Amino acid sequence: MTQDTPADDGREVLLAGAAAYQRGEVAEALRIFEQAARTGTGALRLSALINAASMADELGEHTTAIGWYREALAEIPADAVEKRASALINYSQALQHLGELDEAQSALEAARTLLATADAQEHGMLRVACLLSLSAVSFHRGQWMHTIELSTESLDAAVRFAPQLAGHPLMNLAGAYFEIGNRDLAVDFAAQALAAFESAGDHNAVAETQQNQATMLVRLNRFDEAEPLLRASQQYFERTGLGHRAGVGLKTMGYLAEGRDLLDEARELYRRSFDYFHASGAVLDAADVQVRLATVAFLIGEPEDGEQLLGAAFHAYAERGLGLHCAQIDFWHASLLEAVIDTMPAPPAHILTAAADLAVTSAVAIDAVRHTFANGHQREQWNRQIADPAMRLAFRFAYLCGNGPLIADLIETQCAGAALNIDRSESRHSGRLPLDLLEPPADPAAERTPPHGAATDGNAAHRRTSTPVPPAGPAAEPIPSHSATTERTPSHDVTTNESGAHGVASGARTAHHRTSTPVPPTDPAAEPIPSHSATTDASAAHHRTDGPADSGATADPHPAAVDDRKSETGQNPKGPTLMAGTASPAADRRTGTSALQLGAALAEIAAGAGLPVAPPPRLAVAPDGHIALAAYIAAAEQRYGRRVRDNRVVPA
Repeated sequence: MTQDTPADDGREVLLAGAAAYQRGEVAEALRIFEQAARTGTGALRLSALINAASMADELGEHTTAIGWYREALAEIPADAVEKRASALINYSQALQHLGELDEAQSALEAARTLLATADAQEHGMLRVACLLSLSAVSFHRGQWMHTIELSTESLDAAVRFAPQLAGHPLMNLAGAYFEIGNRDLAVDFAAQALAAFESAGDHNAVAETQQNQATMLVRLNRFDEAEPLLRASQQYFERTGLGHRAGVGLKTMGYLAEGRDLLDEARELYRRSFDYFHASGAVLDAADVQVRLATVAFLIGEPEDGEQLLGAAFHAYAERGLGLHCAQIDFWHASLLEAVIDTMPAPPAHILTAAADLAVTSAVAIDAVRHTFANGHQREQWNRQIADPAMRLAFRFAYLCGNGPLIADLIETQCAGAALNIDRSESRHSGRLPLDLLEPPADPAAERTPPHGAATDGNAAHRRTSTPVPPAGPAAEPIPSHSATTERTPSHDVTTNESGAHGVASGARTAHHRTSTPVPPTDPAAEPIPSHSATTDASAAHHRTDGPADSGATADPHPAAVDDRKSETGQNPKGPTLMAGTASPAADRRTGTSALQLGAALAEIAAGAGLPVAPPPRLAVAPDGHIALAAYIAAAEQRYGRRVRDNRVVPA
């Protein structure tokens, strides 16, 4: 297109891109808009550039999309309220996909300020889109009650200004209620959202909601109900070239096959899922699938392949500062080794030792945060599915290694803190991880520092079961809104976001990036046993009394405490930091007030009230006063890049 192209011709190009999008041909829509942006000028170029960015974001090319949005925003006049607000909302969605939640929040607040001065009726759809995006940011941060409030507000706005978008807040409500444990209400909201999208004729949103609903049902072990929804949505995503969504569907279908002991089918589905994620640059989603592939490899008797896959997954999380995800991988690695060891009449000492080091080091980190969830359902889920089984596994390997002093330290640690409830922990021979690694509570260090280079994964955002954000509103020109959760009606620039149906909790993972990075494992191909074991000296393990022979940890054994934990609302609570432990109050160097030392039961009550609960203290064990699990604590803090014990020392 040339500079002297008539305005009508420019409009026709934009309409052609919109039509391609409405047919589900997202890649073709991107080609049309990108071509128009390269050859057009003025308002046509800006609209095409914003639409191209929206298409790129939906196809998983989030970094490219962000660059185009920034280019467009630099050229949009400050008084162009509708165009600028629409671009800001779409821009925020791309940022959420990369876990850049603070920057996304800033973009949305700027859009909200613009819209506050505009006519409410004229820009009603944009107001809805802005509220939905704010709901998504809150969802990604795990602020469930705030998400419910914003979703309720956005539902009211949608009913008033844009009834065809009502499915989006309904799906956000479904996701939030699912995460706080109100599963029946969540499934009901999801059904309402699906009906709303079907009524609006929004094919993209229908498919995403089907996938979201299926994910919920899978997590409820209602496989037969989930399968038809999965297959229907999968056909749509593969036909339209939405690779990331297709990858999510294949992973979930693989999980169904694995649960039915159809291991060859599960492996094939997981491999196809990995290929989609790898092609779209979804590093963390690809790592998730590698953990599932590793599980299948162990189950079919190929532990060497399993070791390599686990090592690769660990690397992906470690490079992004996600230490508690790394700890979960170590725990699962130890669980898989346990099943192998159980088949051996006389397991080699070095395998026992390596498995014990994995089990105890990961258990120390996983157990340290059991009281830090403000939401009771998440706390119970973490304890039942991860923390209790991890501690059980640590005890079992300490016993198998004949390490009496380690058993004694584990007992002292449990007696001083949380009680281990083996009865309610998951069966140790279930052979299954949850569909996704559990989201840990946010690390306070991540709250006060911006995400580092870790935030490069395009799909951290797709973690949970609901769908967050939808469209920026209608516009003067009939251009599609890119949001999977949007309406296909014209918007002046492509609307906002993809509705994250397979996981609203989109940025949940990347939002936890830390300034201290976990240590990646050694080359998994170097040894046939635990490639990322915390230990480096297997042969000496039987004679150790307190941890890996050489954890490689060089950090201060009493690292500086963090002082700015936030409650579920995201606010820094006033008053002292609370600590789970067994000592008298002492001066808290972090806050200048008293840190209350709490037993396990009170710590859980405090967390439920939204008060910050610090990690447990270090225990000095009589008669020699050694710190219980000292080497494992040092190994965990160095390996996972996060504090797992407070700097205080209390007598056991």
